[in-house]
Amino acid sequence: MADKTVINRRDFIKTATAAGAGLVIGFHLPFRNRLQAASVGLQSSFAPNAWIIVRPDNQVIFKVTKSEMGQGVWTSLPMIIAEEMDLDWSTIKVEQALESDGTGGSRSIRGLWKPLRKAGAKAKDMLLEAAAQEWQVEKNECVAENGMIKHKPTGKKFKYGDLAIAASKLPVPDKVSLKNPSDFKIIGTDALRTDTPLKINGRAQFAMDVNLDGMVYAFVVRCPIFGGTFKSMDTRKAMAINGALDIFEVSNGVAVVGSTTWAALQARKALDITWDKGTTADLNSDSIAEFLRKQGRKRAAKGRNDGNPKRALKNAKTVVEAVYQVPFQAHATMEPMNCVVDVQPDRCRLWAPTQSPGDARKQAAKITGLPKDKVEVNVTFLGGGFGRRAFNDFIGDALEVSYRMKKPVKLIWMREDDMRHDYYRPASRHIMAGGLSSDGKLEVWTHRVVAPSILFGQMFKYPVPLKDKLDIVALEGAKNIAYAIPNIRVEYKSANTAVPVGWWRSVYDSQNAYANECFIDELAESAGQDPLQFRLTYLADSPRDTQVLKMAAKKVNWGEKLSAGRFQGLACHASFKSHVAQVAEVSVNNRGMIQVHRVVCTIDCGQVVNPSIVRSQIESAIVYGLSAALKGKITIENGGVVQGNFHEFEVLRFHEMPKIEVYIVKSDEHPGGVGEPGLPPIAPAVANAVFAATGKRIRKLPIKAEDLKS
Repeated sequence: MADKTVINRRDFIKTATAAGAGLVIGFHLPFRNRLQAASVGLQSSFAPNAWIIVRPDNQVIFKVTKSEMGQGVWTSLPMIIAEEMDLDWSTIKVEQALESDGTGGSRSIRGLWKPLRKAGAKAKDMLLEAAAQEWQVEKNECVAENGMIKHKPTGKKFKYGDLAIAASKLPVPDKVSLKNPSDFKIIGTDALRTDTPLKINGRAQFAMDVNLDGMVYAFVVRCPIFGGTFKSMDTRKAMAINGALDIFEVSNGVAVVGSTTWAALQARKALDITWDKGTTADLNSDSIAEFLRKQGRKRAAKGRNDGNPKRALKNAKTVVEAVYQVPFQAHATMEPMNCVVDVQPDRCRLWAPTQSPGDARKQAAKITGLPKDKVEVNVTFLGGGFGRRAFNDFIGDALEVSYRMKKPVKLIWMREDDMRHDYYRPASRHIMAGGLSSDGKLEVWTHRVVAPSILFGQMFKYPVPLKDKLDIVALEGAKNIAYAIPNIRVEYKSANTAVPVGWWRSVYDSQNAYANECFIDELAESAGQDPLQFRLTYLADSPRDTQVLKMAAKKVNWGEKLSAGRFQGLACHASFKSHVAQVAEVSVNNRGMIQVHRVVCTIDCGQVVNPSIVRSQIESAIVYGLSAALKGKITIENGGVVQGNFHEFEVLRFHEMPKIEVYIVKSDEHPGGVGEPGLPPIAPAVANAVFAATGKRIRKLPIKAEDLKS
């Protein structure tokens, strides 16, 4: 692929002036709702991170400010604009904004919902005003529909493009009315994804597709032991490889640079490196599990304390206790880390599949010494993110190599690099206790989360005045359980190790929901009650949780007899402002092998922009969560990760896929997240179904056949 011409904002303004670009609207997202329009006479200091452009030829361009990693933002975000502008959806062209925001936490829709609606409504209002002035009529006599302004009394019409230049000269209105959801024509429809044709015909640009003149290729070899450092190397065999250009130390290890990918790879294989193993060479999964166990006995930080849990446990007729464990998990994106970087004396250009372009710009400025406004970050399509690409360590590697080589570089990670040098989902230990009264009422609930901290780990070191750092993120889904129980205590005990940890799809909700929803089943059994009815009893004050739970139960005919050998388990969990319930139908054979046949999921995520994208995201989250519940885990030996590829870190295969049904609650509530909330309930739903099938409680993930046979 040839080097694409990139036009920066100032150059764009100059070009647009010459071409008579029409109406150009820039707006700050998501937190500063500023809107400014001009006929391209924008102030040079104004740097919006998103654009609506209406051209005189009636082409409408929407610049997406979020990273497209398969979650559908190239479609759903433009749909919001198109709705409020009353656009002809077929005229919209979508492009990635050069100034992009961070993407994660299922915040794209819920964070941009109001700003985008207001921006679209203000743009439409300006077009209406322009038409009224052209016709010399009152604006209230004009109406916008399908990319046109119509004068109701006469039937005269203007296309938006006809009004673009005139509208651009008008002041931006301070206040506008937004549409009533009952009038939506685009929002709520299964609009086809705008990125799909590009991915089918090969025009979608990933960083691996970028080729620049004079570009070289690089790998960075990292120490296989966490905390280990470079000591020495013998480069003679490696540099004898045809095409090997240079080998040198960088911050994260040793860079191997070649004229081709193959040359760099062969030189890497021939390279002899001696590492200083540091102090953690004996770290392993067993020692980490023991460390978490010991930490769990120590005093923890209080995250929630309702009533008097200590006294309530002492007075309870029945006390149920359980400990749940989950392992480290890799992100395992289909596309390993990679990027293209071109460091020049006066500027730096990056092409990267990143969730954090702002951080990439800061990195580039620090490494190159260039001011941040001389750094250009082009966000390409991402071959999966799941939180991994919020960490730009791979970009830092490429920056160092390009800066040293004074050439553009394409940096590539092998799958083994990706698996063994991830920022893993933290392993965790959950110490649970619950107390029932003599009549079976749940009186007390305690949950101690013992886990490495992302906030206070290797990447983030926020100073806090607490003796034991209270990581509020680690208590997501634990501190805010929806069950109305008179006495609740939720605690956190940090257990940091040398293993780097980071955001993983649904973060700590994936672990805390597993412990919560398995334990509530255990309490229901002790109370002699049906798991569904037991939950509903304590969700009386949570109507949205109640609704999704009842809907899921109805869809599977909960309580009715199933086919021979089939068993059901359920779970519900609210996260990222959305409410989800799931029922898993499983069978377990005499060898302890589990097959998940069917998963029914109901979700209340507020106002839905594109139902087909919601369904796809939920299906994706379920598959991702099932892989973690039944298959893969990261284990540590001799200070490093054992797993290197998918034959060792397994994911769900096609023949193992259950039938998935997704039902969406119709709602006018503010949109919630979608990409992550579908994951937390699946592990406990399956675990509870396995208990129904075998009578064995699942308190450790992933679920293994040998555990069921023991």
